[in-house]
Amino acid sequence: MHAPSSATSSASSFTPPVGPATRPDLQGTFGMVGSTHWIATASAQAVLERGGNAFDAAVAGAFVLHVVEPHLNGPGGDMTGVFVTADAPSAPRVLMGQGPAPAGATIEHFRSEGLDLVPGSGALAAAVPGSVDAWLLLLRDHGTWDLGDVLAYAVGYARDGHPVLGRVSATLSMVADLFRDHWPTSAARWLPDGEVPAPGAVVTNPEYADLLDAVVAAGSGAADRRQAIDRARAAWRERVGTAVEAFVRTPHRHADGGDHAGVMTAADIAGFEASYEDACTATFRGYTVAKTGAWGQGPALLAALKILEGFDDAALDPSTEIGAHTVLEAQKLAMADRDVWYGDPAGDDVPLTYLLGEDYAARRRALIGDTASREVRPGDVPGRPTPPLPALRTEYATSAPAGSLPGAPTGGAAAGVGEPTVPVAEPVETPDSPDHTGATRGDTCHIDVVDRWGNMVSATPSGGWLQSSPTVPGLGFCLGTRLQMTWLDEASPSALVPGRRPRTTLTPTLVLRDGEPLIALGSPGGDQQDQWQLLFLLRVLVGGYTPQQAIDAPALHTTSFPGSFWPRTWTPGGAVVEDRLGDDVIAGLERRGHVVTRAGDWALGRLSAVTRDPATGLLGAAANPRGAQGYAAGR
Repeated sequence: MHAPSSATSSASSFTPPVGPATRPDLQGTFGMVGSTHWIATASAQAVLERGGNAFDAAVAGAFVLHVVEPHLNGPGGDMTGVFVTADAPSAPRVLMGQGPAPAGATIEHFRSEGLDLVPGSGALAAAVPGSVDAWLLLLRDHGTWDLGDVLAYAVGYARDGHPVLGRVSATLSMVADLFRDHWPTSAARWLPDGEVPAPGAVVTNPEYADLLDAVVAAGSGAADRRQAIDRARAAWRERVGTAVEAFVRTPHRHADGGDHAGVMTAADIAGFEASYEDACTATFRGYTVAKTGAWGQGPALLAALKILEGFDDAALDPSTEIGAHTVLEAQKLAMADRDVWYGDPAGDDVPLTYLLGEDYAARRRALIGDTASREVRPGDVPGRPTPPLPALRTEYATSAPAGSLPGAPTGGAAAGVGEPTVPVAEPVETPDSPDHTGATRGDTCHIDVVDRWGNMVSATPSGGWLQSSPTVPGLGFCLGTRLQMTWLDEASPSALVPGRRPRTTLTPTLVLRDGEPLIALGSPGGDQQDQWQLLFLLRVLVGGYTPQQAIDAPALHTTSFPGSFWPRTWTPGGAVVEDRLGDDVIAGLERRGHVVTRAGDWALGRLSAVTRDPATGLLGAAANPRGAQGYAAGR
């Protein structure tokens, strides 16, 4: 389908899409879903078909994602969502499912363990699990279904089985020795008979199915639906907290190569409750874009849009040399500010109003020249000392430069670490071209839903993937590793502090115009999530592409800033591009000084999106063809 009529403009200055879209832009008036796995999409759509609303559907799909994409997310991880309700369409809200650092996760403790970075895997890197409580909160307040009916889809796939993805098998192959040698509970859970399950094999997770059944049963006898869900939330905290505290006290292998005990306690888990916040918003060419606050990286997308808003349309086309260069340079500036200014705010100490202001954007815009910058250039805020830059390391174990935050890792096994977003040489076929190759080894999941009443939600669940840390007995899942977002330096706005949220990379998006929601979108990809979404927004809002055309179009991103994931290296002037961008454009970027890495033809981005045209009520959906896994459905 085409984007809503109010969300299109002339495409005259943008490169037209090359060839037909890989998939149709879905259109309808009943309800639409897009996600990173076809089973989650089908489950969510089934909820819509049975009368559920967008929130019922999103929660059902999210719990299915825990089961069918265990290498990309899990119940022990986190999530963020942005949504609007049919009753208040002009008031986007954030669903906050990012747990904080445990009480025992102090900089002093980590340093006493011989660490100068938070490890990328192992229970010591875990923030308090937040995703499940957040989904249950959303269901309680905005859904209509009973909890048991919503969770039935996930329970069914966990108990009766589902075909394991080829990428799950590939992930397990990479960490199989780690599981056998150091994480025996994970070996028992994921290596039946000691072997990696073959792609397509039917796998189950009976422990997780039993846990979900027990949580639902805890709400039986409640006075009403709301009380039943609150009882389920309490039961979840108690069961998970007890199991986690007992298990993580045993030292186990972490990404630094050492054995450490975790610090999570039952009290940490009992003390967390998900919540709602007002969205952080900025305007771009008449549209309002809604994101999380500065405890996420979402405002970096807003900053990039404000910088780019002052350029002519021709300089915003990512399919051209000048457009790709301009976009890459704007992203570097936005990410530099993210890395020195963003963090979980204590009071109002993240100066977002200033950083997203018109005057500041104009000053940042003036820094973009004809050649690629190879510096990290954060801006100054009047009356505020600029925090130190993170460590700028180009290799795994180099020493940090003087004056930077400490952080060079000490070496060791890195299996299972981080959010793996690099392309792998794995052939995939799109419906229209069997020659397309290059799948993404992703890191996160995503789901978008819009219903016929006008409810709309975009959410990005992540963390707690099977390679994060050892499987907790009795739960069927492991903890996440979100604390690796933090720095072991008190001067950083992203310093590790007990009770504070690590600055997450999870960053779903809503787009509104004149108080009406138009688009919900998002993508896995760690530091690349907002970068790939920026390309989508430029192509749809400025270039006139349909959502599916924008998702299909060649993607690119910069790596010219310190990564958010262990070991947190960077590539000065780095740009990663899909080969379909074209030899001429790529050569032009290299002449401008960009250090280009070709990722393959279909390798970058795993976006999905749903749309709504307020003038006609027409709904739409689109999903990523890369990896032959994401799916959109609706009618």
